[in-house]
Amino acid sequence: MKAIYFYLFLFCTSVTFAQKQVSGTVKDASGIPLPGVNITETGTTNGTTSDFDGNYKISLKSANTLTFSYVGYNTNVISVNNQSIINVTLEEGVSLDEVILVGSRSPKRTATDTAVPVDVVNVSEIATTTGKVEVNEILQYAAPSFNASKQSGSDGADHIVPASLRGLGPDQTLVLINGKRRHQSSLVNVFGTRGRGNSGTDLNAIPANAIKRIEVLRDGASAQYGSDAIAGVINIVLKDNTDGFTGGVTYGAYSTAIGDGWEEETGETLYNVEGKNRLDGEDRSWDGTTIKIDANYGVALNDAGGYINFTTEFLSRQNTLRPGFSWRKGYGSAGVDGFNFMINSSLPINDKTEIYAFGGRNYRDTDAYAFSRDSFDDGDNRAVPSLYPNGFTPRITSNITDVSVSVGVRHEMENGWNLDFNNTFGKNNFHYYIKDSNNASMQDSSPTDFDAGGHFLSQNTTGIDFNKYLDDVASGLSLAFGFEYRTENFGIFSGEEASYGLYDDNGVIITNPAVQNVATDSNGDELPGGSQGFPGYSPDNAVDRSRTNYGIYFDTELNVSEAFMVAGAVRFENYSDFGNTFNGKLATRLKLNDYFSLRGSISTGFRAPSLAQLYYNLKFTNIVAGTSVPSLLSANNSTVTKAFGIGQLSEEKAFNTSIGFTFKKGGFSATVDAYSINVDDRIILTDNFTDQAILGPLNVDAAQFFANGVDTKTNGLDIVLGYDFNVGDNGKIKTALIGNFNDLKIKRINNGDLNEFTFFGPFSQAYLKAAAPDYKFGLNLGYSCNKFNVTTTLTQFSEVTLQDFQWVDSPATTQAEADALFPVATDIYEAALVVDLSLGYEVSDKVKFSLGANNLFNTYPTPQFDGWTDQGGLADSVQMGSDGTYVFARLNFSL
Repeated sequence: MKAIYFYLFLFCTSVTFAQKQVSGTVKDASGIPLPGVNITETGTTNGTTSDFDGNYKISLKSANTLTFSYVGYNTNVISVNNQSIINVTLEEGVSLDEVILVGSRSPKRTATDTAVPVDVVNVSEIATTTGKVEVNEILQYAAPSFNASKQSGSDGADHIVPASLRGLGPDQTLVLINGKRRHQSSLVNVFGTRGRGNSGTDLNAIPANAIKRIEVLRDGASAQYGSDAIAGVINIVLKDNTDGFTGGVTYGAYSTAIGDGWEEETGETLYNVEGKNRLDGEDRSWDGTTIKIDANYGVALNDAGGYINFTTEFLSRQNTLRPGFSWRKGYGSAGVDGFNFMINSSLPINDKTEIYAFGGRNYRDTDAYAFSRDSFDDGDNRAVPSLYPNGFTPRITSNITDVSVSVGVRHEMENGWNLDFNNTFGKNNFHYYIKDSNNASMQDSSPTDFDAGGHFLSQNTTGIDFNKYLDDVASGLSLAFGFEYRTENFGIFSGEEASYGLYDDNGVIITNPAVQNVATDSNGDELPGGSQGFPGYSPDNAVDRSRTNYGIYFDTELNVSEAFMVAGAVRFENYSDFGNTFNGKLATRLKLNDYFSLRGSISTGFRAPSLAQLYYNLKFTNIVAGTSVPSLLSANNSTVTKAFGIGQLSEEKAFNTSIGFTFKKGGFSATVDAYSINVDDRIILTDNFTDQAILGPLNVDAAQFFANGVDTKTNGLDIVLGYDFNVGDNGKIKTALIGNFNDLKIKRINNGDLNEFTFFGPFSQAYLKAAAPDYKFGLNLGYSCNKFNVTTTLTQFSEVTLQDFQWVDSPATTQAEADALFPVATDIYEAALVVDLSLGYEVSDKVKFSLGANNLFNTYPTPQFDGWTDQGGLADSVQMGSDGTYVFARLNFSL
């Protein structure tokens, strides 16, 4: 049985009958009563739900059929035929017309019935039939405007993949689990990554096998849900099945046969060309070997719909190595060994009250290569000759832990109001360990492995929500209001001394530069300190900062008639570190007939600056065209930041509009929505400032800052089409087309009196725009017949343009001046088509086998041979990735 929360209802249409009372019981195939089943009449809002014993009673107006709908079960339409008692058995199944938890707080709203666009992604089906093992991969090919790019050579971003919705930043999409706010990662992206300067929620920390479905609200929702919801909301609904044990084993690997054009000869030595000249010294036809073992067990707790569902998942994936230049021998995707554990549960106390809890722990041990260091004989004094006579390529590894727990109680009061009281806690801990490295200033006594410290972010949210549906007001009125109180804590903890220290000739860490001399090499040049690849956090970097905020909201939907609905929401929030914000939203939907509806929305929104953006700081070595540049990322509240004229961070402010239509008839459905999103005071990471009067005493050549740096406008169009139909006696074809057109423009650069080119130059502007590609289209084709099924996905990615890094030591103010000082090239990644294929066969009722390939035709991004890509390989990070063909096999089983 698939039991769900009592307050969920499925709105579905049915044909009506004259005033008549019908009652009965709804059960699943095993005879267990189903609570919360929605029973309605077509074309009206007249309906009821079954109680915790599965019993229902409804007074009909004019119908001769009833529709019984329940999340996770096939909808059942029953003819009344003058019957007064109708007992119903529902069969398990998944429908896209499920009640949704986001976009509407009405208990009678489905994905095609909302005033704003919501995708419902059946993760359980995708995860068990394709080779996609992580949530980001699944959404990349299932949601129209969702984009995620694997990074390489970008420090922490190699380990946590930044993702975006509608071309906005990773931190401008709110993530919920079972409708409750999920904590973000403590990582802030600072190098050549999508979402530079942003922190996002790590979706891959949630095991795909624990997820029942994902709801993607593609519309501004700050007035409904608070900060981070400028681009929309991703709600992850956990499994609640109680049908025993299911599991699966996936095995796969990537082909090292590089894509068309990548074998071209250059003046540089290329590493890892078709598995040869590899960094690890081995020739391989396959790499990135992936093993995933997952298990799910669900059991009923009582006859009133109580359940507990457990999920465990083990994932091991090796590094991939792809062609890179001599200073980037380790270009490729990071390796990972991870273990997930999640629980989802609900326990009804009586027919009015239930207690629920969910949460889990995710642990990952990750491994990625940094930029290479040449030998001392080649003029690079970052390598200790006795340790690395031929130079070395450091490894940035990390231990990442996410823990979360959410506990609450739902209660139906005597006056008909439903109460939901909840407390949710989550924490991310990110700990760096640098391996195969050295601290050059320690010379022969340097260790090769370092504990480099790390950072953490915790969040606790307490909320109380009330909602009520009034059938007797117009054609139905939904009311909701609530209060939320949240605390956040961000910290940086230091590593061991050798990971950050700069030492003198006597091997003593320098604490007084006035009397101590930095260690020098045989040429008399000063040796750099700290672990190479990633410098450790020092006690000077240590941070432990907190803040609080509270929010109050009111949300309502009125069905003025059966055809016309209007919704509105307002929200007030107060932050302890920057003040108040007030936001509103208005949305509407008009049904022109039983199949076609128009919809639209208008809203204001905001995103509070994250604690990481306010307080993150680090001294690091930036690699520019193969040359190391000592750099500083200065905290927003530091005197250095103020000295450069950077102001205090404030909230980002958004204005969203959306208009579209939905159509559903028979097996065909369509949603088309146009949107426009204006974001003012968007927080960015600036380019490099080089004023040595300020930076000289700090022993760095450049500094970067977080600032409310740009105003942007994003216009776009989302398209989702689906058509299912039967073929022959047993065959079924399912088709879906998802598409997104997107255009991001920078309206204004808020540099004030600062040099615009230095503040946010063309390089950074190109990275901002690359996170909002011009278009993406995906065609999903599925066929099933008896025990056999085949799925094919064709995904078309648009062209992406990036500019090579441009380092300017003098105060250039225009692109022409910068080009004259330091000429660079533009990297153009041509549009490309990626094809995925999966075949499945049910060996028995308990066993299913799948075989397939992602990127079947080994499509690669356009290679760049100028040697200046920001990641040092033959390509920058683009949506399609640069690992090539992935072949997999999966075995699903149940007990």
